[in-house]
Amino acid sequence: MKGLLLVMRKLTLMAGALVAIVLLVGVAQAAPRLVIPVSDFSFGYVPQHSKISHTFWLHSSGDDDLKILKVLPG
Repeated sequence: MKGLLLVMRKLTLMAGALVAIVLLVGVAQAAPRLVIPVSDFSFGYVPQHSKISHTFWLHSSGDDDLKILKVLPG
């Protein structure tokens, strides 16, 4: 009888862990994530004192809104 109770407890714990893993994976997929298709750009030769710029497109993947709270250029 004790052996059966021990097996039942282990099965219950394993089932609970499996449910938790499935729920966490579902939440991770729905979370917003920043996607930058082109993360760098080479300007090639640039003469001294030239003003140059390049536009980077940012995309959000996931089901929720992506909030950008702070930008640090570098």
